[in-house]
Amino acid sequence: MATITYKCPNCGGGLRFDPKLQKFKCDFCLSEFTQEELEKLAPQQAGDQTVSEEEAAYLGQKEKEPSTEGKNEGQTGAVLYTCPSCGATVITDETTAATFCYYCHNPIVLEGKLSGKYLPDRLILFKYDKKKAEEIFLDYVHHKRFVPKAFFTKDQVEKLSGVYYPFWVYHASVDGQMSAAANRIRTWVTGDMEYTETKVFHVERGGQIDIQNLSRNALQESDKNLINAVMPFRFGEAKPFTIGYLQGFVAQKRDIESEQIAKEMQDRAKRYAEHALERTMEGYSVVTGKQSSFSIKSEQYAYMLLPVWLLTYKALDGAKYYFAMNGQTGEIHGRLPVDMVKLSAFAGALGGSLFVIVLALLYFLM
Repeated sequence: MATITYKCPNCGGGLRFDPKLQKFKCDFCLSEFTQEELEKLAPQQAGDQTVSEEEAAYLGQKEKEPSTEGKNEGQTGAVLYTCPSCGATVITDETTAATFCYYCHNPIVLEGKLSGKYLPDRLILFKYDKKKAEEIFLDYVHHKRFVPKAFFTKDQVEKLSGVYYPFWVYHASVDGQMSAAANRIRTWVTGDMEYTETKVFHVERGGQIDIQNLSRNALQESDKNLINAVMPFRFGEAKPFTIGYLQGFVAQKRDIESEQIAKEMQDRAKRYAEHALERTMEGYSVVTGKQSSFSIKSEQYAYMLLPVWLLTYKALDGAKYYFAMNGQTGEIHGRLPVDMVKLSAFAGALGGSLFVIVLALLYFLM
C-alpha cells in the first residue's frame, strides 16, 4: 500500500472527505477527486512512492524510516489522541486539530503515531455530512418538550463529531447436523364422528451454512447501548481502508483483539446455523427431541470502522447524555436530559393530580 498526498493536486490546499459527494474536496479551489483519481495523480506529484512505517508493519514488511526529502510533501499519517479525563483514544490524521474529546468534551493531547497492526482492513464511509447531521439533531430535540436548552446551544452543537467506531466483523462457514422427531396432525369431522390422524416422522437436516457479517464492538469501555441502537450497517458498502477517509473525522482505536472474542463469535455463528436448520423443519405440527452438532469449518475476521455522528452532554450531577446517528443510514437514537424546571411548570399547569401520569408518559417520549 503506497502512501499518497492528500493535498489538492491543483492548488496545494488541504483535502477533506465530503460524505455528501462521496469524494475528496478542496475548500480553496473547490476541486473534487475520487480516491482512485488521487491514486493515479500521486505518482505524478510524488515521484517514486514510499511506504509508511505504519503500512509497512501492517503488510508484514521490515520497518524502516522512509526518505521523504523532495517526496510526498504534506502526506498524512495516523496519530493517536488520548483524553486525560475519560481515557478515550481516538485516531485521526496529522492535519486534524482535535481540540476536545468527542465523548466527555475535555481537552485531549497528542500521544503518538498509530502502530501498523491497528490499521483497519475496511471502513464504511459517512453518507451524511455534519450540516445534515446538525439539522437532524436539532429537529430531533425540538420535538422533545423537556430537553434543556444547554443541550442544543450553538457551542454544544458545534461539538457534534463524526466518529469511526472500531468493530470486528466475523465470517464463518459452519458444518451442521440436526435430527428430531416430528408429528403432522390432521383433524376432520364426518357426520357425528371427529377423526384425528397423526403421522410420525424422523427428520434429519445437515449442510454447510455460511455466516456473514457478524459484528462485535472492539472497545472495552464503550457505551454498547449507544452503538447498538443505531445498528445495522450495510456491510456490503464497505471500502478498503485509506487514511485519507479520516480527514475531518476521528476514529476510536480498538482495545479488544480477535482472540479475546473468538469463542463468543463462534458460539454466535453456531446459533445462527442452528436457527437456519430449524427453519427447514417448518410445516410440522410438533417438533421434539432435537439433537444437533455444529463445527466451524473456516472463519475470518475483518477489522472495520463504522461511522457514527455523536454528541454528548454532561449534566451538573455528572450524568452523561448523548445523541447518536448512524452515519451511513441516518438511524438515530438519544438519551436526553430533562429540564426539571420545565417539567415542574408543565405539571403545575396541568395540575398536581396529573404529575404521575406526566412522568410515566415522559419515560416513553424520551
